[in-house]
Amino acid sequence: MFRVPFTADRYNVRRRDYAKLSEDDLRVFRDIVGDSGVVTGPEDLEFYNVDWLRICRGQSTVALRPKTTQQLSDILKHCNTRKLAVCPQGGNTGLVGGSVPVFDEVVLSLNLMNHIESLDTVSGTLISQAGAVLETLENYASERGRVVPLDLGAKGSCQIGGNVATNAGGLRFLRYGSLHSNVLGLETVLADGTILPFGTNMRKDNTGYHLHHSFIGSEGTLGVITQVALLCPPKPSSVSLCFLGLNSFEDVLKCYDETSKALTDILSAFEFLDTECYTTSYQEHNVSPPLKPFPFYVMIEVSGWNAEGDTNRVSSLVETLMNKNLVIHGTIVNEPSHMLSLWKIREGVAEALTRRGYVYKYDLSIPKREMYNLVEDVRKRMGSSVESCSGYGHLGDNNLHLNIVTKDYYPEVTKQLEPYIFEWTRKHKGSVSAEHGLGFKKRNVMQYSQSPQAIKLMQRMKELYDPNGILNPYKVLPDSFPS
Repeated sequence: MFRVPFTADRYNVRRRDYAKLSEDDLRVFRDIVGDSGVVTGPEDLEFYNVDWLRICRGQSTVALRPKTTQQLSDILKHCNTRKLAVCPQGGNTGLVGGSVPVFDEVVLSLNLMNHIESLDTVSGTLISQAGAVLETLENYASERGRVVPLDLGAKGSCQIGGNVATNAGGLRFLRYGSLHSNVLGLETVLADGTILPFGTNMRKDNTGYHLHHSFIGSEGTLGVITQVALLCPPKPSSVSLCFLGLNSFEDVLKCYDETSKALTDILSAFEFLDTECYTTSYQEHNVSPPLKPFPFYVMIEVSGWNAEGDTNRVSSLVETLMNKNLVIHGTIVNEPSHMLSLWKIREGVAEALTRRGYVYKYDLSIPKREMYNLVEDVRKRMGSSVESCSGYGHLGDNNLHLNIVTKDYYPEVTKQLEPYIFEWTRKHKGSVSAEHGLGFKKRNVMQYSQSPQAIKLMQRMKELYDPNGILNPYKVLPDSFPS
């Protein structure tokens, strides 16, 4: 298998002045979590050092697997005293290098902190340890008549703590909003080992600053999330999915306008993908293509409690879209296995593209009308120097996933893409990170979406929460700050 270059070498990063791991440290860690909770074998460490995209690779010589909040607290207390850098890690499905070490940071894995504590079926409040896998939570909630307000392509391996730490968006954002809207409380451990317990876990609580919101999207740089209280809405009893073929992005926009008006109360997802993403995904995943080739495709999911009525509304909408020549061909399904097959095409795009070469990924918020203009501009700019340039994403919440594929990583390609893409995004008043976070790879482009004043305040927060800077260094915050 291709060996991923070290992140520090590929991106020319200098190690900061942290302590080096010693045998005494390992003895302390074994006292805390036992021999089975300390991973030191080089082959075993490969999982913890290499990111999902196989682009970033750290040099950690130990991964720790605590089972309780107290064990995790004891680990951080020791690391903070020794000034050992720490990389908190959930399911390691991140796309910006935030979940793997850059140098020899101690990997703090949440894999064994995966117990689901409870789900109050009256209030919908689910309490779980941070290491619970998202799909496991979804199944647990579904069996009790509730739905987790987050759905991701990586749900089979990503963890709820990592989802919250990165403020993951996903496919249900349009219906349920961000995790800031759905996380009722957090248990978090600070860098010095201080355990910050849950508050009230009530939807309405105006007793002071909402501290738990500072950890949502902080990517493990301010504290380590150990438990989550999540609001889970009632589970819809009726779900339908449309897969439609369109001739232009302008038609995609008109289709969204018609859909949002006709189905606003039951609309749960509105996704688009271009023909490159569609073709690559079904070919690489060996899925039968549901439609013939079109320039663009749209997926519309609705969920409600009136199966017959919802189906009739969806059918009526598709008929209207076809009569207006906005949709050329399409299919409507409501059988679970058929819906899963269609979702596999959309959710499998990211992985499919990685099988074609090195992927330069950009996760951007851009006004709907301008979204595909960026794809076309970059495609024209790069020409034949790249294998492909494609776009897909969550149109309902203005989120474009722009992907440029080359046979291998080429620094000169990066120079052609950056800062061009970030400047283009700023010019159109967008965000350089819509849902993936900044992690390692995007830390130095924060200024394209945040003011110097905001960045300075974030630095002050980091110094307050983590004075020694041991938590997930080289991530989120830029290497240099505005003067």
